[in-house]
Amino acid sequence: MAGSEPHIAHLDMDAFYASVELLRYPELRGKPVVIGGGQRHQPAEYVDPLTHDVVRTFTTLRGYAGRGVITTATYEARALGLHSAMGMMKAAALAPDAILLPVDFDAYRHYSRLFKNAVRAIAPRIEDRGIDEIYIDVTDAVFTAAAEPSDAPLRALAQSIKDAVRAATGLSCSIGIAPNKLLAKIASDLDKPDGLTIIGDGDLERRIWPLPARRINGIGPKSAARLETYGIRTIGDLARTEHAFLVETFGRAHGQWMHDAAHGHDARPVVTHSEPQSISRETTFDRDLSATRDRERLSAIFTELCAGVGDDLQRKGYAGRTIGVKLRYDNFATVTRVHTIDEPTQAVDVIRRAAGECLKRVDLTRRIRLIGVRVGGLAPADGTREAREPEPDRATASLFD
Repeated sequence: MAGSEPHIAHLDMDAFYASVELLRYPELRGKPVVIGGGQRHQPAEYVDPLTHDVVRTFTTLRGYAGRGVITTATYEARALGLHSAMGMMKAAALAPDAILLPVDFDAYRHYSRLFKNAVRAIAPRIEDRGIDEIYIDVTDAVFTAAAEPSDAPLRALAQSIKDAVRAATGLSCSIGIAPNKLLAKIASDLDKPDGLTIIGDGDLERRIWPLPARRINGIGPKSAARLETYGIRTIGDLARTEHAFLVETFGRAHGQWMHDAAHGHDARPVVTHSEPQSISRETTFDRDLSATRDRERLSAIFTELCAGVGDDLQRKGYAGRTIGVKLRYDNFATVTRVHTIDEPTQAVDVIRRAAGECLKRVDLTRRIRLIGVRVGGLAPADGTREAREPEPDRATASLFD
């Protein structure tokens, strides 16, 4: 590969949430584990009276009742047909002995910061795409004096990034490197887990075209199903489809994009900095909650969400004026309400108070399955009020009256 060509890497942590949990519970390595349970699924610990060792017991999916869904799963669980977004009751029918663990987003965010900092120390041009994946522009980080084009410098750089991530976190990642973001993302998934894949000259037809069309990021289940009705199953099929047909069938913009993507074209740059528009947290309950009968629990959850958003704002250095709440009822209807305050804030008590004002404008007679808190209208937090925890008694007493 010539040194003047662009080189974009996509780094994807392997089964990230599950892998973080395996650091905490190494005895579960090699076993099918799913993440997605509530706190009632925390492992129990006791001290063996004979050996004085700490022994843990874990919840399994057997007998699970509820509407929870899997957030992620270990590769052993995936081999049994379990995957993210699958309903836990369906998963229990497929693999009743799989271990069930609750989510711990604070831990996942901690390890996310660790792996991203480790990468930045080697290749600082990073586009943050979420808690477990990033794009890296490694074009300027690669140098080779070889007379002939070679993948060796790219492979060495990618391996050094993988080693740094493992040293910082104890976790593995997969990296794909290609001339653009679209191909790099596909490549990072080709040799998981712990993969290192480089897509170069001649690899488009050999490695990319045989893949299902849905492997292109942006072609979802509905588009893939529609493509199949025309006999277009693989990326190669899509590449061989007439441009005019795609434009006529899927519209000018989407048809053109499909044509370009199938031929490996993607001009999007790696965006190293972008201002967030909002910061939010939400939670879905294991069972529908009543604002009357479950008032204390709802109050505690609501206050915790406000505190979490305030913590995120402080950590990222932003403050906001538009505070909103989101409720999803037992009939799946969703409502949102917003309240705008005079000055930007990251203070938990201010967020909590404004969010409480929003709640006064929603129907609290129906049972609730999800609640969320959002702060928008963000700006850098210069001279805003110091955030502080709300007074628990006052907060609980004022919510869901």
